Amino acid sequence: MNQFINSKEALVTDALDGLLETSGGSLTRLDGYPHIKVVCRADWDKSKVALVSGGGSGHEPAHAGFVGQGMLTAAVCGEVFASPSVDAVLAGILAVTGSPGCLLIVKNYTGDRLNYGLAAERARAFGLRVSMVVVDDDIALPDLPQPRGVAGTLFVHKITGAMAEDGADLDAVTNAAESAIKAMASIGKSLDTCTVPGSAKEDRIAPGMAELGLGIHGEAGVQQVAFTGARNAMDLVLEKLEPMIGSGPHVAILNNLGSTTPLEMSILAHELANSDKASKIKHIIGPAPMMTSLDMHGFSVSVLPVDAESHALLARPVDLPAWPGMKDISPVQVRPLPDGLSPIQPIASANAETRRVLNQCCDLLIAAEEDLNALDLKSGDGDTGSTLATAARALKGSLDRLPLADLTQLFRAVGNELSQTMGGSSGVILAIFFGATGDACASGKPTTKALLAGLDRISQVGGASRGDRTMIDALEPALLALPDGMDAAAKAARAGAIETASMGLAKAGRATYVPTENLIGHNDPGAEAVARLFEGLAKAI
Repeated sequence: MNQFINSKEALVTDALDGLLETSGGSLTRLDGYPHIKVVCRADWDKSKVALVSGGGSGHEPAHAGFVGQGMLTAAVCGEVFASPSVDAVLAGILAVTGSPGCLLIVKNYTGDRLNYGLAAERARAFGLRVSMVVVDDDIALPDLPQPRGVAGTLFVHKITGAMAEDGADLDAVTNAAESAIKAMASIGKSLDTCTVPGSAKEDRIAPGMAELGLGIHGEAGVQQVAFTGARNAMDLVLEKLEPMIGSGPHVAILNNLGSTTPLEMSILAHELANSDKASKIKHIIGPAPMMTSLDMHGFSVSVLPVDAESHALLARPVDLPAWPGMKDISPVQVRPLPDGLSPIQPIASANAETRRVLNQCCDLLIAAEEDLNALDLKSGDGDTGSTLATAARALKGSLDRLPLADLTQLFRAVGNELSQTMGGSSGVILAIFFGATGDACASGKPTTKALLAGLDRISQVGGASRGDRTMIDALEPALLALPDGMDAAAKAARAGAIETASMGLAKAGRATYVPTENLIGHNDPGAEAVARLFEGLAKAI
């Protein structure tokens, strides 16, 4: 798998230097590359308790991304998924620890515990005050005597960071960390494993399955479950966390494990906010990538009960781009549409034959969704089928309120419906087409000429004409042949759609950006949709 790296050996040092070079001077590092990789606050004067965390790299922005005022003082970074050495941890401690002391925040992995623990012993031999807490928030494996430390570690970073910034002493900071660790719980879920640079990707999660309870180093989860969508995925995660959620308000970290898109993360946030199992979760940090597992396509949820004091510490803003802040979970606020945008509803009327034909046309477009998306991948962004199917489903749902017995009003009503439910340029074009057709009918033109008037309008507005490799290449010949019957129109539409496959140059739409070799041999998806629609009408009428 190709990745934007220079070499496996320089991966972590290159990334850390990139972080420092874009930090505006707020971060510095210790000399000692490549074995000692320690990122520190550039403004640190050792006058307060220092917070040192870290571990293997590959979890970015953790841990170096959380070094700054109000959070960590230093992050000690190992190679990808590998603990930093004792010398590296000791260097970090010595670099930032003054008389107030230092707290080490360590995730519960054997290498981290041993290396940080031995470094702490050596630092104490230098006369420094050093305490250490071990985060073990993962509940995926309930019988495991040493639970893993995962994204809940960030609760500790933020709470203790705010306290240290306020001047709290080492004992108070350590006690707060231990209290948070005892009260928190985390679990993750993923659709795919991560890709470790220089290693073959493990392919253990079958298509249609998801893994529940996997670790942040790509470790296998506690079980594989069928994947049926975001709602079920979040429900299973919250089902595991629910027994850990006590009374009173809680805060959740909704963490992106690496490659889950912002769109998906917002959907998962919606499911969390509306789940009965999350009724005690009143605040949220994220959704955002905070404790990732390279490019893992998954998410994790961490929960922590909060009182007034811990809430204030977690809510305090910090000037760190990687920290998303804490927000209250609140209902969606809805404002009415401005005057003039609420469409005038037509007077509904019944016509069984018109209803039957419209239903069949909608069903045809819904059934063609995958085929049209596949065609659109050759010349666009792969959503033509989905766009048309979404509009078709909405149109089917609106049949009871359409003027099915009045063709003039029906054209206008269909145009209004498409303008609201069909996205993209095709939605606008078809809304204009049906609206203009309805206007032409109202002025006395027969249906066939009214349809041609609608076609003329979209050519004027959209700037496309026959031969530009668009839906017009099938629509225009179909409408011109319509006076000879629906069969003739269907054949003309099909011939027009086929002709687009030989057009190597598109002059309108997204296909204008696509190389000729991608277009030749493939029908334009819009023209193909028009052809299928007329073929369906020919059978239905």
